[in-house]
Amino acid sequence: MKCKKIIPIDPNLQENMIVDGKVKSIQPYGAFIEMKGGAVGLLHIEDISVARIKSPYERFEIGQEIKVKVKEIDRINNKLMFSYKELLGTWEENAKQFQEGTRVNGIVRDIEKNKNGIFIELKPNLVGMAEYKENMQYGEEVEVYIKKIVPEKKKVKLIIC
Repeated sequence: MKCKKIIPIDPNLQENMIVDGKVKSIQPYGAFIEMKGGAVGLLHIEDISVARIKSPYERFEIGQEIKVKVKEIDRINNKLMFSYKELLGTWEENAKQFQEGTRVNGIVRDIEKNKNGIFIELKPNLVGMAEYKENMQYGEEVEVYIKKIVPEKKKVKLIIC
């Protein structure tokens, strides 16, 4: 039986640093990112984007080179946690790329339990809400009309075309 070689975390690495990494493996709960030097950390699915995704495969491929932000360092247990969504721009920065009264494409990311609405991803860090519409499927690309952008509440109101 082979023992896995543990690569120690670089002592110069600090939380909130942005580092280069490569997607080493993908699991249902996240992606393991290998940094230069060989240390590997977890990019949890919740830290990939604001939009709710079902699998990290929706964003990454094994071997893909990406930048990540160091979220947490546990030197005692030699564990790293990363964030990707923090590098995709703020809500305000992403919302500025859209205008009320325009039509754009988005991706269905979630349907509220009581069919109160459908979450539509406009960008990985910008999600809007549309009224419920029958036969919408997760991952489906849809055209939406931007009815209202409400910066003070960080909301985008949409109508599915």
